[in-house]
Amino acid sequence: MDPLLLIFLCCMALGMLTGTLAGMLGIGGGLIIVPVLSALLTSVAGISHELAMPMAIATSLFTIIVTGFFSAKAHYSLGNIVPKVILWSGMGIAVGAVTGAQLASMLPADILTQVFAGLVILIAAQMVFGKRAASKHHHTPAILVVVGAVVGAISALMGIGGGALLVPALVWFQVPIRQAIGCAAVSGLVIALFGTGSFIHAGWHLSELPPWSIGYVYLPAGFGIMATSIFTAGFGARLGQNMPTELLKKILAALLVLVSIRMIIGMN
Repeated sequence: MDPLLLIFLCCMALGMLTGTLAGMLGIGGGLIIVPVLSALLTSVAGISHELAMPMAIATSLFTIIVTGFFSAKAHYSLGNIVPKVILWSGMGIAVGAVTGAQLASMLPADILTQVFAGLVILIAAQMVFGKRAASKHHHTPAILVVVGAVVGAISALMGIGGGALLVPALVWFQVPIRQAIGCAAVSGLVIALFGTGSFIHAGWHLSELPPWSIGYVYLPAGFGIMATSIFTAGFGARLGQNMPTELLKKILAALLVLVSIRMIIGMN
C-alpha cells in the first residue's frame, strides 16, 4: 500500500479514537496523537525522528483548530464563556503559544521527546490525583495573562489544546468549573491557531520536509484525523454519560505513562 494512503487511513482510525476520548473524558487528543503520529511518520513514511517529533506536534495543533472551533461554539451556546477571562488569558496564551512552538522547532528531537514524555506523566498524575480546590486568590487580569502564557507555551510545546492544564488553573483562581471548561475550549482554539502558524513559519523553508507538508504541518495526517474526530467526539460525549468516567481517566492516565516510558526507551 502507498505510504501516504496508509498514513491517511491510520490517522482516520486515530481520529476516531481521540475524538471519542475527547468527548468522553474532556481531554484533548494531542496527548495520544503526538506519540502515535511520531511513530507512524518514522516507521511508515521513513521520516527521521529529528523531523517526525516537531511534525507530529505541529499536526496535532493543526487538528485542534477544527475540533476546538466546534467545542468553543458548543460552550458559547451553553453560556459557559466569560469574556473577561478569555480576553486576558487569551493575550497570554497567544504569546505563550508562539514561544512554545518556536522552542519546539529548535529543540533537538531527543530532548523534545523527553520533555513531552515528562510533561505527559505529570498531566497523567494530575488526572488521577489532582483536586479541583480553589485558592483564596481571585482571577485578576495579571494572573490570567501569566496563567495563559504558561499554559500556551507548554501546550504548543506538546501539541495539545491545554484544557488539562488550564481548567485546574482557572478553578484554582475561583472560576466556576463549567465556565473554566468553556473558557479552556476557546483557549484551545487560540493555542492551535497561534501554535500552528508558528510551526508553519518555522518550517516554511526546510527542504527536507516531505511533500504535502506546510511548514511542519503534515496535511495527510491532519486531514485524516479531522475527518473522523469531529464526528466521534459527539459519540464519546454520549458514551461518557453512562460510563464510570473517573475509572476511565485512571486507565487512560496509566496508558499515557506507559506510552511516555516507551517513547523514552525508544530513543536508546
